[in-house]
Amino acid sequence: MEKKTETTSEYLEITAAQGDGGKHKVAGLAYGGGKMRLFGWSKPVVVDLSGMTVPESVPLLANHENHTLGRVGVVNAKAENGRLAIEGDIVAGGELADAIVTQGKAGADWQLSIGAEVEAAELVQEGKRKVNGVEHSAPFYHVTKSTLREVSVVAVGADRSTRMTVTAKLELKGNSIMEPDNKNATPPNAETATPETPATPAEPPKTATAAAPETPKGEPAATPNAVVAAATPEHPAEPLPDAKAIAADAIRAERERVAMIRAVCNGEFPEIEAKAVAEGWDRNMLNEAVLKAYRAKQPTTTPPSVTVKKSGMTEKTLEAALALRAGIDGDTLAKDMGEETVEAAMKDCDIPLQGVLAECMKLEGMAVPRTFDNTAIKAAFSTVSLPGILSNVAQKKLLQAYRAQPIIATSLCTSADLSDFKENQRFRLTDIGDLKPVGADGEIKDGGVSEEKAVNQLDTYAKKFCLTRKMIINDDLGAFLKVPTAMGNRAARLVDQLFFERLMANPTMTDGKALFSSSHKNLLTGASSALSADSLKKAIKVFLDQTDADGQPVNVEPSILLVPTALKFLAVELTRGAALMMSGGAEQTIRPTLNVLADQNLQIVSSPYLSNAKYDGASEAAWYLFGKPGTVDTFEIGYLKGKRTPTVERGDLDFNVLGIWFRVYFDVGIREQDHRGMVKSNGAAA
Repeated sequence: MEKKTETTSEYLEITAAQGDGGKHKVAGLAYGGGKMRLFGWSKPVVVDLSGMTVPESVPLLANHENHTLGRVGVVNAKAENGRLAIEGDIVAGGELADAIVTQGKAGADWQLSIGAEVEAAELVQEGKRKVNGVEHSAPFYHVTKSTLREVSVVAVGADRSTRMTVTAKLELKGNSIMEPDNKNATPPNAETATPETPATPAEPPKTATAAAPETPKGEPAATPNAVVAAATPEHPAEPLPDAKAIAADAIRAERERVAMIRAVCNGEFPEIEAKAVAEGWDRNMLNEAVLKAYRAKQPTTTPPSVTVKKSGMTEKTLEAALALRAGIDGDTLAKDMGEETVEAAMKDCDIPLQGVLAECMKLEGMAVPRTFDNTAIKAAFSTVSLPGILSNVAQKKLLQAYRAQPIIATSLCTSADLSDFKENQRFRLTDIGDLKPVGADGEIKDGGVSEEKAVNQLDTYAKKFCLTRKMIINDDLGAFLKVPTAMGNRAARLVDQLFFERLMANPTMTDGKALFSSSHKNLLTGASSALSADSLKKAIKVFLDQTDADGQPVNVEPSILLVPTALKFLAVELTRGAALMMSGGAEQTIRPTLNVLADQNLQIVSSPYLSNAKYDGASEAAWYLFGKPGTVDTFEIGYLKGKRTPTVERGDLDFNVLGIWFRVYFDVGIREQDHRGMVKSNGAAA
């Protein structure tokens, strides 16, 4: 197969044949997969058809005019082999639709243009990249994700490989027609006629058609120079106008107009050039627009409002410089981005926020204005690099805050990865029966297992924040970065909030019993359950006496003593002192002064959530024993597919907000797993 390159282009003619109800069937090529020069884009654009979402039906417009009269039909589009093909109907009856068909019959050289919503794009600055099966040389914008919104009929398309020639069949009422290239031939199904005895065809057709001859590839379609109906004395034959000559004149005039536009713009005003070609400007309109643009480029006496660092930065070094200014540790940053990148960014780590916007504009070939007004801000927001840099730095700042915030739940719970947001069942196989001695025959007895079930389920927690126009004009990067810092702290606290809310609610487990209950033999109640040496010893005994499914001891030691803040220092006194002093009674009983609880090596964990009145079941007296996570199941923290930290993403631009949105979301879920790994003491009479 011959290798495709960006220099080869083909077109596919669109043939419109009138059908029922005034419709004209159309089918052809809307986009050839190549480079396009588009208004508002500083470099050529290539739309990746593999990343394009194509709706079931797409409006067919005239010149991208988004109003009721601008719609001329409906087509179905299909992307394959690096091209976007369409088929559907032009509906006759509207002024624009009729004009397209009428000029097509006259041989007008129509082209097509696509209207797509860009969702993701990347500037290719060096080398070549293969898109739509063709190698394209940099620089160009690679639109990696988009949605097709409409296809338009235009006089001059952005993609030169598209072309539409309407060769509509001509419907003539009468008994017969004569072929355009053989005017002297006898019409089929007709006999020689005289005024007195007109000829009558054997089977006169109600409608006769004359189709345009096939057109060689790459040339405008030819239409008949004349179609002549059978003549009678009352109705002598008259030739139709020379449609081919009319079409040739129209094509020649349009090409001369486009050449004039390109000569006047001379490559200095590509946006004006593209708009003038697409909208049919004449010389007067073009001269006025070019003169206005030329005056705007002249130096002014207005002092610059932003100091821009010297050019030469890359997107990566710009991100590193901004991260350093945000307070991200250089060593941590080097592990993520490389030492050379961080070292190169050091000299620009004081870059202002407006300087960041200006550098992003430079990276994509845009002119940086002398004053930073709304137009400059909008231009910076339209770049591909700026949103990515800001979201990456915000992500680093959020993770720094998230990891700095202590999370109690992670020291008490196990972690797991869940694949979706449905309720996930967590099964455990528990051994039943002891090991048996092997008899003289060497036979090993069968063992057994019992299946126990728990559940977990994820939910998404999110919030959004904005880099506003006010922050940019005030050059207030600190105000912007305070938000992801605060959200990182809140995401860390969210894990604890979910855990303690579930713990203190004492939920019902899958066996139908409360997590802490007499049925599970892991609950102490009454006045004697208040934290003391005796109650702690009793709770340790209850923990150690837990049994598995066949009644055998689990034999797991408690590891963590969880207490409210009011009991923190009492817990330390009970478990850390080498000696435990006993008051003498009437009989002056002598007791050893060894603190046996110190040998238990319990880790003291204190949390204000346990006594916070916002949570059901809050108490300043209740306390808990936990086994070491990984040794015995307690609670499980579930994350979506291994993503164990919150995520920052750039959100959609909002027309009602002068700024750019970012969103933070975290997929997490926490549920209890096994009652044997925990003991609760109410600390007071129930």
